[in-house]
Amino acid sequence: MIPGFANRRRFSDLSEQEVLALAISSEEDDGRIYRSYAEMLRADYPASAAVFNGMAEEEDGHRKRLIALHQDRFGNVIPLIRREHVSGFYARKPVWLTQNLGLERIREEASQMERDAARFYHAAAQATSDAGTRRLLGDLAQAESGHVEKADQLMAHNLGSEAKSEEEAAAHRQFVLTWVQPGLAGLMDGSVSTLAPIFATAFATQDTHTTFLVGLAASIGAGISMGFTEAASDDGAISGRGSPVKRGIAAGVMTTVGGLGHALPYLIPDFWTATVIAMIVVFVELWAIAWIQNRYMQTPFLRAAFQVVVGGALVFGAGALIGAG
Repeated sequence: MIPGFANRRRFSDLSEQEVLALAISSEEDDGRIYRSYAEMLRADYPASAAVFNGMAEEEDGHRKRLIALHQDRFGNVIPLIRREHVSGFYARKPVWLTQNLGLERIREEASQMERDAARFYHAAAQATSDAGTRRLLGDLAQAESGHVEKADQLMAHNLGSEAKSEEEAAAHRQFVLTWVQPGLAGLMDGSVSTLAPIFATAFATQDTHTTFLVGLAASIGAGISMGFTEAASDDGAISGRGSPVKRGIAAGVMTTVGGLGHALPYLIPDFWTATVIAMIVVFVELWAIAWIQNRYMQTPFLRAAFQVVVGGALVFGAGALIGAG
């Protein structure tokens, strides 16, 4: 028997009182989640925080009506049953899993929460033959569908075109500061700085295995160094560049990727085949860097291409000359 599933009940085995109790606890949970979203976004995105506060109030209103219905039909004692007690019931992601998501992703997550609930109640209503249970589930499905419509109304009321544009611009800026800038710096460092040792080793030894080992060591070493340097250089509190851990991960991973790109071809035993492929990979890496600069940093493409191509060519030439000498 699978641990954790032995004590779960099937939704079809729940009584009407238990279904109603499950709906009440689910509304309570969703209200807490929306308030957590609002608190997370309040400082940087006040308009979106107001949307989630409004959605939490809607959940509170539905919860109160469901409690009143329970009191009328079953009395004041509500059975303790939650979504994790029911097999197949829709789940909710922990709030901490959304803390690293962008603003638009959090909005989508909230919309999906409401759609999941409405879809589940509709399906459950169609599956039951009991008239009372079917009516109850239909009411719950209608209530959840109303949540989706109300959320759209709150978005329209609190997020006018100006406020939405401002928040989207702030979210884009934060994404660039936290992920793109350190990742781009890492990719440039990994792609350019490892050219000299890799190609110097390649032309000096003409041994693909040795060249690969040097490239692997240089890439991983540079990635670790860049990651720790980025994380330690700025805690983000004053600069607003975001979590040092995120920036360190972005810089470290992209540095390693940039170096490994032209080290991996030396897994090919034939020296000249591996070298030609490595040169092609370098060309692709440098143009990718120019594209990222143009796409996210608004650097004119020709200027970015000139900078990275000239810099890369100089480093490559230095490595080749040293290795040939």
